[in-house]
Amino acid sequence: MNTTAAPFSSTAPATPESATAASTPSVVAQAERLVVKVGSSLVTNEGKGIDLNAVEQWAEQIAALHVRGKQMVLVSSGAIAEGLVRLGWPRRPSAMHELQAAAAVGQMGLIQAYEVAFARHGIRTAQILLTHEDLADRHRYLNARSTMYTLLGLGVVPIVNENDTVVTDEIRVGDNDTLGALVTNLIEADALIILTDQAGLYTADPRKDPGATFVAHAQAGDPSLEAMAGGSGSAVGTGGMLTKILAAKRAANSGGHTVIASGRQPNVLLRLAQGECIGTELRAELPVKSARQRWIVDHLRTRGRITLDPGAVKALSTDQKSLLPIGVVAVEGEFERGDVVACVDEHGVECARGLINYSSSDTRRIMRQPSQMIMQLLGSMSAPELIHRDNLVLTAHKH
Repeated sequence: MNTTAAPFSSTAPATPESATAASTPSVVAQAERLVVKVGSSLVTNEGKGIDLNAVEQWAEQIAALHVRGKQMVLVSSGAIAEGLVRLGWPRRPSAMHELQAAAAVGQMGLIQAYEVAFARHGIRTAQILLTHEDLADRHRYLNARSTMYTLLGLGVVPIVNENDTVVTDEIRVGDNDTLGALVTNLIEADALIILTDQAGLYTADPRKDPGATFVAHAQAGDPSLEAMAGGSGSAVGTGGMLTKILAAKRAANSGGHTVIASGRQPNVLLRLAQGECIGTELRAELPVKSARQRWIVDHLRTRGRITLDPGAVKALSTDQKSLLPIGVVAVEGEFERGDVVACVDEHGVECARGLINYSSSDTRRIMRQPSQMIMQLLGSMSAPELIHRDNLVLTAHKH
């Protein structure tokens, strides 16, 4: 990990000089397909409503990269913040129906601003509203991916946001950092750029710890990064630095690198594309998962949990075998055949997840039993395994 001391500013932090002088060019320079996430404070002038000048700047930079042949997807926050202004609400409400109302009102202004700004540069845009449910259902996931690929092939810039007007707690993605990572995996983008009102990641909060140093380069998924990233985000958005670190880890599942940088930097996207290293760069050096594995692991919420004995944990994690009923000691939740369930050890730590071949009620009946007893216990046998190894992904960490 490469860290360098840097000053801190809560409003418009400067990227440390060491980050811009790095010997290796930014991962954005080589990227052909990019997902750019812009935070609420950068779009709404710290919550004062849509900042049309800022929207124009983002559109201008993305259009310039588009002309150079890069495929661009924009994940933009700001709908709820704009809705609060339009409705005259001084504070962000906590009630779901009020948040949905604000999102519905604000989304109109947000998309209109982007459409007008991109049109000035001859770029067509498309609005994509997603929920976790859209990505958790395999058919809807594949349809969303096909639509995104079609739009990119047509030279359109998709503008993605969570569908806050219909979302519930059960199907929420929760923040646009995570949504950006999910979209990165969905379209197998080369890099995710998370633009925020902070310079990047520090080893500690520099407002409280004068010894904090700036992290210019690290590996996505490094557990030490999550310890550094504690704390909340701005008063306008919902995501703090931790959500960005976790998003980078998630994006690495498809080989996507992540850059966390200050959106206050002039022409930040163009400079990154020119090879300048700005902010914190988290390289994807983890094994790249297949498209099916990514879909499984990208479930933010599994349908249930099954607890495994130590022998079953070893069979999955070390021997890379399928999960058999005899290794299950407990079942939590209600699920159906084909749902994604989490596999945890006896301490509750997730070690894998996968598509289960039996419902929760049937799993309870056959757990702790050898596979040859399935037919006798259930009257039929769809498969000798609870989860086949082809439908199982090792996670080795909690989600």
